[in-house]
Amino acid sequence: MTTKTSTPVAPRPRKNEAPSGNRRNGNLIVGMILIGLVVFAAVLSAFWTPFDPEGVFPQELLLPPGSEHLLGTDNFGRDVLSSILRGAQISLIVGIVAVGIAAVLGVPFGIIAGMNPGRLDQFMMRGNDILLAFPALLLAIIFGAVFGANTMTAMVALGIGSAPSFASVARSGTQQVMSREYVQASKASGKNGWFVGVKHVLPNISGILIVQASVSFGIAVLAEAALSYLGLGTTPPTPSWGRMLQDAQGYLYVQPLLVVWPGIAIAIAVLGFNLLGDGLRDRLDPRMQVKR
Repeated sequence: MTTKTSTPVAPRPRKNEAPSGNRRNGNLIVGMILIGLVVFAAVLSAFWTPFDPEGVFPQELLLPPGSEHLLGTDNFGRDVLSSILRGAQISLIVGIVAVGIAAVLGVPFGIIAGMNPGRLDQFMMRGNDILLAFPALLLAIIFGAVFGANTMTAMVALGIGSAPSFASVARSGTQQVMSREYVQASKASGKNGWFVGVKHVLPNISGILIVQASVSFGIAVLAEAALSYLGLGTTPPTPSWGRMLQDAQGYLYVQPLLVVWPGIAIAIAVLGFNLLGDGLRDRLDPRMQVKR
């Protein structure tokens, strides 16, 4: 009799298996490329634009894309490409200032709450939950109605509205760090709370804070565009992607591309920061690392 020999079969990958390193790095690389385009546009517009983005040329209204105006002109005769480039500056400035304000307000708040479990922690986080109930965009609309519509008001409102998210993330990370042995040893040696917070807590939660900053940056860019579209953000004649959408909506059937270009710019910026946040989370969060 002949015996049948079974050929070895390669094991099937598990459904819950973590993605490979190349796949995890893909989000990070694509996000960096998209953000690089936005940063390049903002830096370039600080030194050069094809035309004056605030100049009005009545003889060149609603021109289609061509050799002179690569993306055409709007209803005021302004070059669309120049406005897109200059609008990148506003988006980045708003994102940087809003995220900076949110981090300055939220991170110390969350660290103090995480380092003081008990009544103080509960009291602080209940107040934080109340602030979380107010979306940053809604708070910015209220600020714009009360203090006037301008870029500074939008940045401050978005920063205050995003601070509770930073506080929640910082508190969660602080609680994990405070349970570590080296922190307990530092406290047992007589180190005060400020030393522990600056020396041990803040460096160890910096990774998740960077991820939160990246996600909040994309939210701030989108919120600024929404505020400008509603007339509560950047005021004319300063170019803004949201303002460009508002100006173009009345000419949707005459020159539909006027809506497409700022929409693509907003999508690139928001998608870039979201992908960057996902990639950084996979890189900086130990729980997302693949066990080898």
